[in-house]
Amino acid sequence: MPRIALDDVELFYTDEGSGPAVLLLHGWSCDSHDWSWQVPALLAAGYRVIAPDHRGHGRSSAPEGSYRPQVLADDAAALLRALEVEQAVVAGHSMGTVVASALSVRHPGLVQGLVLVDPVYNTADEHLAPVLAAMRGPDPVGTAAGMFAAGFYTATTPPFLKTWHLRRLLGVPEHVVSGCLLGLYEGDEGIGRGVVAADYLRRRSQPRLAVYANGEASTLERSLPAGDRDELHVWEGAGHFLHQERPEEFNRLMLDWLGRV
Repeated sequence: MPRIALDDVELFYTDEGSGPAVLLLHGWSCDSHDWSWQVPALLAAGYRVIAPDHRGHGRSSAPEGSYRPQVLADDAAALLRALEVEQAVVAGHSMGTVVASALSVRHPGLVQGLVLVDPVYNTADEHLAPVLAAMRGPDPVGTAAGMFAAGFYTATTPPFLKTWHLRRLLGVPEHVVSGCLLGLYEGDEGIGRGVVAADYLRRRSQPRLAVYANGEASTLERSLPAGDRDELHVWEGAGHFLHQERPEEFNRLMLDWLGRV
């Protein structure tokens, strides 16, 4: 199986196809299987598709230490360089949108464009305190399961998706579940916090396609400078995993945008 050994972690990844590279970054407590609906469409359209499991997730190793998105972004940059990829469009979902954004800021030459699926970098501090406290508690995985059930789905979300997501989540080590969320939202380096992200995201220079599940969450994105190739779409009423719940619609949108970047 394809793996790469970095300084302190071994990453699992898949690398398929040829042509312009697209790097797919999954979300919190998930793995690269999240993109199973997109990989065939991208391959059929002539793209090279690279999909890693973040450290601590899927079949990658789970070292102790930081799980901030900046660290995961550096992992992704090291993977691209090891695979001799000069530049890629980077797609991220949920936490992966923050990792993709950090990659575009920290390693701008590697990133041709950004596809951002229901970003999570506009979270207000007043909503974070109880969540961060629970992540430091005795059952971060149980807390995460409650967050998934309460906030990520709609009445039309297929039950099999909920079951699949939960089964994977229950297999993620506790220090990874808590470390990722604390890394996203804690302190001045927590670039998922709205007050931090507002400045940090202005440092992105690449064109971006952003797709949100509700308009309120997109307010920060709308406030940022936009170029001719930037697009923002709101699918009001969609679930957080909108690329899985509405894959054909999402794939058409993504491929159309990729063809113009």
